[in-house]
Amino acid sequence: MISSFNLTKLNYLLRDFYNMAGIRITVFDDTFHELAAYPEQLADFCQIIRSDPDAAERCHYCDEQACKTAARRRRLYTYQCHAGLTESITPIIIGNIVIGYLLFGHVFSYPSHEDGWKQIKECCGNYHIDMQALKTSTMQQQIIAEDHISSASHIMQAVAAYLCMERMVSLRQQELPVQIDEYIQAHFTEDLDAMQLAGHFKIGRTQLYEIAKQSYGLGIAEHIRNLRIEKARQLLSEQSGLSLAEISSQCGFKDYNYFITVFKRVVGVPPRAYANLISGG
Repeated sequence: MISSFNLTKLNYLLRDFYNMAGIRITVFDDTFHELAAYPEQLADFCQIIRSDPDAAERCHYCDEQACKTAARRRRLYTYQCHAGLTESITPIIIGNIVIGYLLFGHVFSYPSHEDGWKQIKECCGNYHIDMQALKTSTMQQQIIAEDHISSASHIMQAVAAYLCMERMVSLRQQELPVQIDEYIQAHFTEDLDAMQLAGHFKIGRTQLYEIAKQSYGLGIAEHIRNLRIEKARQLLSEQSGLSLAEISSQCGFKDYNYFITVFKRVVGVPPRAYANLISGG
């Protein structure tokens, strides 16, 4: 765990979210372990599902995969869980490091209880659970509209930012992922790659890859590339007098043509076309 949470303040914040949105909210750390939730107790629906050890394992797997997807996308991710209910997750990011996740659910978002039960029955039909109890619980679910889910998701994103702003969560500076991130930030425009990083920190490339996937949701090379492209976008918008060759060099690209190719692949348009778009030309 590379971060420290103020759990007392965090629990108050989770309670406020629940009182406003009416949806259970959970905090996971960077290793996908639950730190806090409000309300603490799972809803009846989830308790029925998790009465089957295989289904409970599936719940944990579903949460972990959602965390990884949110980390990779570095933004909000709304999806349907394995049991047929809707969840939404957002990464908590300090600097460039994903240090945790906020997740809300499980929300019943169907046109009717009958439609929902049809889908849920299909999703859960192979689990060894009391299906009659699950149907009863399903029919008692509050139907949550999509716009309510969307609004609650946006508020949850704001909560994630507020956690960092109010220092309810902080990085443990001595932890290796934090040191690696600081080093990358200082040197990404230089001749930097995974092999050099692994050598500098005296770790194997496999360990470095695992740290990168957990911290950024993607590999080291892709992360460095994204930082360079973001810097190129900044230079194109702020220093229009620079040539593309100068921008390419300042961002750490040795090959001018490769820079143009990568920029177009990531941004969607070539550098000059991007500059014209943001300048209104």
